[in-house]
Amino acid sequence: MSRKMLIDGEGGHPADEEQYDFDLFVIGAGSGGVRASRTSAGYGAKVAICELPFHPISSEVIGGVGGTCVIRGCVPKKILVYGASFRGEFEDAKNFGWELNDEVGFNWKKLLHNKTQEIVRLNGIYKRLLTNAGVTMLEGEGKVVDPHVVEVTQPDGSKKQYKARHILIATGSRAQRVNIPGKELAITSDEALSLEELPKHVVILGGGYIAVEFASIWRGMGATVDLFYRKELPLRGFDGEMRAVVARNLEGRGIRLHPGTNLSELTKTEEGIRVLTDKGDALTADVVLFATGRSPNTKRLNLEAVGVETDRAGAIKVDEYSRTNKTVFGGQPTKPDYGHIPCAVFSIPPLSVVGLSEEEAVEQGKNDVLVFTSTFTPMKNTISGRQEKTIMKLVVDSETDKVLGASMCGPDAPEIMQGIAVALKCGATKAQLDSTVGIHPSAAEEFVTMRSLTRRVTAGGKPKTNL
Repeated sequence: MSRKMLIDGEGGHPADEEQYDFDLFVIGAGSGGVRASRTSAGYGAKVAICELPFHPISSEVIGGVGGTCVIRGCVPKKILVYGASFRGEFEDAKNFGWELNDEVGFNWKKLLHNKTQEIVRLNGIYKRLLTNAGVTMLEGEGKVVDPHVVEVTQPDGSKKQYKARHILIATGSRAQRVNIPGKELAITSDEALSLEELPKHVVILGGGYIAVEFASIWRGMGATVDLFYRKELPLRGFDGEMRAVVARNLEGRGIRLHPGTNLSELTKTEEGIRVLTDKGDALTADVVLFATGRSPNTKRLNLEAVGVETDRAGAIKVDEYSRTNKTVFGGQPTKPDYGHIPCAVFSIPPLSVVGLSEEEAVEQGKNDVLVFTSTFTPMKNTISGRQEKTIMKLVVDSETDKVLGASMCGPDAPEIMQGIAVALKCGATKAQLDSTVGIHPSAAEEFVTMRSLTRRVTAGGKPKTNL
């Protein structure tokens, strides 16, 4: 059966194809690389993909099919979040009639083993997906030799070159450390997911997703947690009102927050790691986690030799279609819609959002912004006695009635927000949400019963919170 392929919107050129080993060569088999490879192969392209040997902790020479998300990111993190959540469930169960008289034990090594088994299983699944799609898999480190040649250094050190009509860079990023004295004593999220022993006292530097999530994980497993970050609130870039809710919940769960504070030095002592802050305070911890951002994996790709531009951080510069130069397969160029990508912070409880924050809506909009909020005690908490509220928020354009953004902090927020994201992607108005019948009793029904306006922010005005 002949291959059918579209290149730059045209049919393939058999005479030209003979000089290439592959139509597409992908460097990096993480979520993006695997998806691109399978999709391109589905269009009839002859595709190869290379990836570093598997290991839970990444380096310049080890990685694994599945990439950060599957092996040392989203998936294992979520498994640990599930594990940490049981502590609160056991506490809440008492008022529901469950008599837990003996102290409940926690076996960190068992969870760690099961987590590792799961990522190994997923690593195998990703390999099978590639094989079933007809993609050629190569193990080793890839680098670009010229615009149509990739050199792969195999695990035994030998090198082999492949010619490709098109090359896709999908090497992702790696966690970075802050440059302070003693930085080698700190760990990153890679190591945090594979610690041999559960720490008793953790210091975390950072106020983003990873910092907040690991604070929840370790606190849920019984550790003392100190969270340091530079701003007044964690989760910079999120809706300010929701950031305050998350901070309140973290403190309510027993996490000690240190806003406006940085770390200046780490020192190894007999008691552990001595942490010195930029305010002159000191404390000792078993583990120090740097959750201070990630750096693009581009340094070893030899991109400068073929004229591929990168920014100061090392990220590849692309156009609005995420290309360095042109559309390749499929003949249907599509710009990514970054405006309606839902996201979640898997803190305990989680935060999830889609669309614009209140601040963004006020800054970008020409019309007044209508803000609707709902604060309530989840039904489960009315019995358990847990003093934790669920917060929901809708941001609406006053003239068009279009819902510009939605936020929720509370149990099941990511599951609920995925459905809300579909509505916003379709251009839902507040009136359409209001006309939707809610599922009762559920937390989700609040999104379709928020009738009372919380506040109206004039165009060009300042957002303000009532929470």
